[in-house]
Amino acid sequence: MANAILETPVDPFARAASLRSAASRIGVYAFLAFFALIYLLPLFVIVTNSFRELPEIARNGLIAWPHSFSLSAWSQAWAHYCVSGTCEGIHRNFFNSLTMTIPATIVSTLLGAINGYVLSKWRFPGSEALFACMTLGVFMPGQISLLPWAFILGSLGLSNSIAGLVFVHIIQGLSFTTLFCRNYYVSIPDDLIKAARIDGAGFWRIFWKIVLPLSPPILIVTIIWQFTGIWNEYLFGVVFTGGTQQPITAALVALQTGQQNAHPYDVASAAVLIGAVPPLLIYFFGGKYFVRGLTQGAVK
Repeated sequence: MANAILETPVDPFARAASLRSAASRIGVYAFLAFFALIYLLPLFVIVTNSFRELPEIARNGLIAWPHSFSLSAWSQAWAHYCVSGTCEGIHRNFFNSLTMTIPATIVSTLLGAINGYVLSKWRFPGSEALFACMTLGVFMPGQISLLPWAFILGSLGLSNSIAGLVFVHIIQGLSFTTLFCRNYYVSIPDDLIKAARIDGAGFWRIFWKIVLPLSPPILIVTIIWQFTGIWNEYLFGVVFTGGTQQPITAALVALQTGQQNAHPYDVASAAVLIGAVPPLLIYFFGGKYFVRGLTQGAVK
């Protein structure tokens, strides 16, 4: 019995449409890849220069494929290089930033969650106006608050101290944390809160037993946002602290501008990467939860 071969006719319009779709897809990927390379070029320069020796950088330029490998710049940047008036590297400033960022992130996130809970589930006359006033802090540039903060820190005896920076960042971060949490808590059904109040649960019991267990998505978003913003903040650190009390962002700028002789590109590159490690780790391990928390809050 002969096998019949059925040939499916080719639609020329469908084939042309498929080719156009493939060409447009290739064009989009090429466009994105081109700008990704441009965006990643500074990172490539910083990483390679942190492992190159300074004479090679001076001979071949900043943008060049490395021909040597050395870890001396990392140890020098961490423990020996002169910055902020001392020759102890940036490890002191690194731990200053950790000491500042961790408590400021935790406290501002917790206070923002409480504020959001109050403004969304325990409304009172004027609560919407209060929320609008707090939201203004999101759009307020930090420069206009420098003089008031200088007066407050001086009056409290917190000038030139990590505790003063923690206090500043807690208050400055309340606008963002309150906005995030309030908008998320609005999506929690009011009937759930009313049922808990009928059962005799009070303000704090409802918050700890009902609202907070539903909050991990937005709390993760808020923690990542606050940690990154506080760690990378420069203005308050350089204005309100000096010397050994400065965070790492201010120390990096001092390392860049305080050189009298040849610029230490290798040490500066290593110091920048050391300062970038905590935010990178936060996004590396929590980036997917950050996106998930934002989308979950939007869907609700």
